[in-house]
Amino acid sequence: MSGLKDLPIVPPLRLTRTLVDRLPPRVDERGPVMLEDPPPEFYHRTASGILERLETQGAVWVFAAGSLIWNPRMEVAERRAAQVTGWQRAFCLTDRRFRGCPSTPGLMMSLDRGGACSGVVLRMDTGDNPLAALVSLLQNEPPVPPEHVTAETEAGPVEAILFAADPAFPLYRPEPAMEELADMLACAVGHIGTMAEYLLNTVTELKRAGVHDLHLWRLQEMVAERLERLPGPGSTAVH
Repeated sequence: MSGLKDLPIVPPLRLTRTLVDRLPPRVDERGPVMLEDPPPEFYHRTASGILERLETQGAVWVFAAGSLIWNPRMEVAERRAAQVTGWQRAFCLTDRRFRGCPSTPGLMMSLDRGGACSGVVLRMDTGDNPLAALVSLLQNEPPVPPEHVTAETEAGPVEAILFAADPAFPLYRPEPAMEELADMLACAVGHIGTMAEYLLNTVTELKRAGVHDLHLWRLQEMVAERLERLPGPGSTAVH
């Protein structure tokens, strides 16, 4: 996205709900739990630190690049198209339990270091208890303290938090080459859904926000190509 005031014309999507529905909606197979719960004080300590740092701003903004756009897991008071520098979308978190399983593992999207990323900033509606609202959000994200970034918006910059991948995180895996990644996303199914659905939800909401991510648009085309080779609805085969 070259400028927030001149949003690009976003091309149509090749990946569709009909194609996604060629995959089984979910499977019972689950991989082992690979993360230990953090100490109980982790969430309170992390949330308190965020609020102290953002105290002068008087608002908590969260930069959303993927599922937070369409499943924010918090009350949202305001949203704006935004861009951050130094971070880029990447499918870099191994998933063998949720939208993947041991026989068809997936890769969840996060933000990795490098480049720039266009997305959405969400201003939390924290109500009367900002600490509790922020703790609740943190408990629904990987247990890694978020990064602090400046998000550029049409109405001016805002200080925001950003949930990013950490190479030291046990589930971290650098994003593979496009062909391998498309193969994984086109067949990964877990007990809550498919990676193809996750990708479709993400690009659909980015399109609605006027964001055209060239990498994701090529990826959704490649995943669509693979799903087009599958039998229609009713089939349980995953190739």
